[in-house]
Amino acid sequence: MTTLPPAGRYAPSPSGDLHLGNLRTAILAWALARGTGRAFRLRVEDLDRVREGAEARQLEDLAAVGLDHDGEIVRQSERGDAHAAAIAELTARGLVYECYCTRREILEAPSAPHAPPGAYPGTCRDLTAREREAGRERMRALRREPALRLRAEVSTWSVRDRFAGEVTGAVDDLVLRRGDGVVAYNLAVVVDDAAQGVDQVVRADDLLSSAPRQAHLAQLLGLPVPEYAHVPLAVNARGERLAKRDGAVTLRDRLARGESAAQVVERIGESLGLAGCRSARDVLERWDPRSLPSEPWVVDLPA
Repeated sequence: MTTLPPAGRYAPSPSGDLHLGNLRTAILAWALARGTGRAFRLRVEDLDRVREGAEARQLEDLAAVGLDHDGEIVRQSERGDAHAAAIAELTARGLVYECYCTRREILEAPSAPHAPPGAYPGTCRDLTAREREAGRERMRALRREPALRLRAEVSTWSVRDRFAGEVTGAVDDLVLRRGDGVVAYNLAVVVDDAAQGVDQVVRADDLLSSAPRQAHLAQLLGLPVPEYAHVPLAVNARGERLAKRDGAVTLRDRLARGESAAQVVERIGESLGLAGCRSARDVLERWDPRSLPSEPWVVDLPA
């Protein structure tokens, strides 16, 4: 088995064009990987929410701001055998059970004390054989498969984040495979990062709460736990997560308004306290990760 060099990565979902917040995170992931002597991988997380042509546009935009990558681009939808093998391993160890709950039932169910909102309360964890068969019959009527959940043996797990420090988060009986038969994000990202040699995960800090459960899942599967580095989100003037509805916020929008890719990178550089950056290479050469702002980047663009 070939041992891959340590790597960072960027893993967008091809649901539409990348906005400036996405590009900022991508540049930071690339700069931190390159600045620490790591390879840089690209992975397309296309298990759902795929828009035709979005992948090609995203890759073009990443190249336009100066990002290169090592090795072939991995598509998550082509990794089904590896995901299934991980679930089979956990199943063989008695760590997987079927869940027959609908999303609405989970949201309306009372949670355990101190559990985060939406945490699974364990409704299907210890059903009798008769109750499980009734659940399967119900799923057949709904034309769905039972979801598969991890039988978690811990309630919390801790990780070390480069910027947030020690982070302890809740671990519930998370979904491994959804009721539509699609593998869940938390499992896929853990398996795929390990397969690509990714030992440094840089992403927006809205995913920080997912890190403890993903690290625990990696530990259960005997996979390396990566170094995490969650960076502040980009938000609009109202403090809400930046989205395409906020106007001309994608690279292509800015190009259509007469800006160049270099000017867009310059704007991103200024959000890091760096003036005059015209490419990702400029950010790499001048950015000190210790100076990363802790507050969200408020994106206020001219129309």
